[in-house]
Amino acid sequence: MEHIEHIQNHQQWENKVALVTGAAGGIGAAVSRALAEQGVLVAAVDHNAEALRESVEKLTADGLRAEAFATDVSSGADVEATVDAVERRLGPVEYLVNAAGVLRLGEVRTFTDEDWQTTFAVNVNGVFHVSRAVVDRMAARGRGAIVTVSSNAAATPRTEMAAYAASKAAATMFTRSLGLEVARHGIRCNIVAPGSTDTPMLSSMWHDESGPRGTVEGRADAFRVGIPLGRIAQPSHIADAVVFLLSDRAAHITLHMLTVDGGASLGA
Repeated sequence: MEHIEHIQNHQQWENKVALVTGAAGGIGAAVSRALAEQGVLVAAVDHNAEALRESVEKLTADGLRAEAFATDVSSGADVEATVDAVERRLGPVEYLVNAAGVLRLGEVRTFTDEDWQTTFAVNVNGVFHVSRAVVDRMAARGRGAIVTVSSNAAATPRTEMAAYAASKAAATMFTRSLGLEVARHGIRCNIVAPGSTDTPMLSSMWHDESGPRGTVEGRADAFRVGIPLGRIAQPSHIADAVVFLLSDRAAHITLHMLTVDGGASLGA
């Protein structure tokens, strides 16, 4: 029975195309690898062309299939051109993972217009641009699955993270609303909300060597309760959740947010 299930699971993924944004590093790179290891052909998207090339080369060196598409997700025209190129060169996009994201820290009183606009340009507009381009093509085919990588900050206030939290809340509700619109076309839309994950984005928040300990144990001055499981997530933990929600094992799940934060948001 396990052998049969393994074959069926592999057949779901084999030769399908997934478009993954933010694929040059962090969670996006981990998702790209997890999908490629299942037999998926990954269209890896990121604005950082050099880092993206290196990320894709690591996959292909391991015998996995991926192709780089340098793209500015904040540009609707750039995204449309990329999705056209992906479908022309690789085939129809069956899966979309919105993992591109930026973090700008600061208290609201001193937060700049530029940082606010950059945060929303990538974290919200980017999700809109890519989802719109991909789902329009998915709808015509009557199938597809989308996962947006949000954050537990979308539902839990954080000091110095007003822009990031607001952008992730917007991306979360956008994805749920999109899922409601396209359910009749056989397209599922879900969200994975990570907590603190071992990525360059997280390390950019640490000012000294006490940073990791403060993240795990919590900080009263920042109103953070810490991580009950006592460890920071690895990108692969988030990727596993994304792959599950894309898979046929989640065939009757849509509009759902799966929080992967070691209990840091206390189940809120």
